[in-house]
Amino acid sequence: MPETIGELSAVELTTAIRKKDISAREALADHLDRIADINPAINAVVTIDPEGAQSLAHQADQLTASGAELPPLHGLPMTHKDTNNTAGMRTTQGSVALRDFVPDADDLIIARLKAAGVVSSGKSNVPEFGAGSHTFNDLFGTTTNPYAPALSAGGSSGGVAAVVASRVQSIGDGSDMGGSLRIPASFCNVVGFRPSTAVIPMPSDVNAYAWLGRTGPMARTVEDIALFMSVTAGPDPRVPHPAGLDPEVFRSSLETDMRGVRIGWSRDFGIGVPVEPEILEHLERQLRVFEELGAIVEEATPDFSEADLVFGNTRAMDFAAGLGPLLERAGDVIKPEVHWNVNKGLALTARDLIETAAARTRLEAGVQSFFGRYDLFASPCAQVLPFDATLRYPASVAGVPSETYLDWMRSACVLSATGLPVLSVPAGFSAAGLPIGLQLASNHYTDMQLLRWGRAFEQQTGYAAVAPVIPTEVPVLTTTSA
Repeated sequence: MPETIGELSAVELTTAIRKKDISAREALADHLDRIADINPAINAVVTIDPEGAQSLAHQADQLTASGAELPPLHGLPMTHKDTNNTAGMRTTQGSVALRDFVPDADDLIIARLKAAGVVSSGKSNVPEFGAGSHTFNDLFGTTTNPYAPALSAGGSSGGVAAVVASRVQSIGDGSDMGGSLRIPASFCNVVGFRPSTAVIPMPSDVNAYAWLGRTGPMARTVEDIALFMSVTAGPDPRVPHPAGLDPEVFRSSLETDMRGVRIGWSRDFGIGVPVEPEILEHLERQLRVFEELGAIVEEATPDFSEADLVFGNTRAMDFAAGLGPLLERAGDVIKPEVHWNVNKGLALTARDLIETAAARTRLEAGVQSFFGRYDLFASPCAQVLPFDATLRYPASVAGVPSETYLDWMRSACVLSATGLPVLSVPAGFSAAGLPIGLQLASNHYTDMQLLRWGRAFEQQTGYAAVAPVIPTEVPVLTTTSA
């Protein structure tokens, strides 16, 4: 058993609360103390409601004492990503335009977490409207990396990744359109999971058929990822996608046998995606773990030649639909990257949309051709190591200039375009001690099998158990252009 409450996994902590070894109030006190200790150095938590959380923890302890049946996440303290609406608690999406917005209702993922027994305590930082994979905004400033507090924690779920890595909490809710669960997981040495389409539904008043964005979990263990999915997955009548997966799937065993599993590995996704050489060299050494487990690893990739077009146009359309009206009202205080994405979406023509649909069809055909030969696709999660947190985004990757704020995220974006379930697992550290993540993808709705394969790697390596040592000095940051 770990020495401190913060080191416990969600499975361990909820078990301890059920057994009355730890009370919900004790778990919350540790959570709040940890925020007070580490937040000055990494700026990950931007809203905190200790009184409300203490009331919830007290209610949880009363329920424990009553002998009633306890929900799966009973008494588990958690801050939530600030792009996920929380009823009665400020939700700013990292924007000055929404600095005082307090929703009346929870987003579905938050409602399900609360119903599962979570003690909500506050919100974690995001880039403005979740745009980009580096967490900074004009309202709260920059969130930095627990392993190197002058460097980026990634984004847009950067605040979530930072608090999970810092042992503030065991799991957290995030979202992912172009890598927002995976890149911060890679940067912060935690697990990030982007589920298959509508496995965790995302109701929308604007576009109930939207498919590119996802909500999902971060944790320090794959077992905790499965626990999170078991309480948040399941259909919702407001979302007309296929039913996805029964949450019971995520309560099945995580044990697996990797003998004979066929893995395709790619350095550049077959389309010349640049990746820093140290990352590639390190990950190729890590692939031996799968071979030692009996898997067959070969260089192979799905055909991603259509992925950039599909991702770019779909993202632009979603941004225009979701944020276009807000830009008309408050565009003068919203960052230029959001303007660029919205304007790109508004400029799309009928021909563009027809071409996007055809490209997505060809992309899916390439994906299915790949999975006719392989079970799993492995690739670099992030193209760069955690970078200077004062930058808006890296100016170049492996010598290749970044033309837009999305270019350095292509390793995640091209997989988003496929709609596949994708997992980032901790895969070790660079020579300078910076985390590196391995990205794993499997076929549609094989989410639980993907988690099993990720856990097999995790059990052999144990990298996520390496905690950061957060200095007491507070970095002084001023975000600049790339």
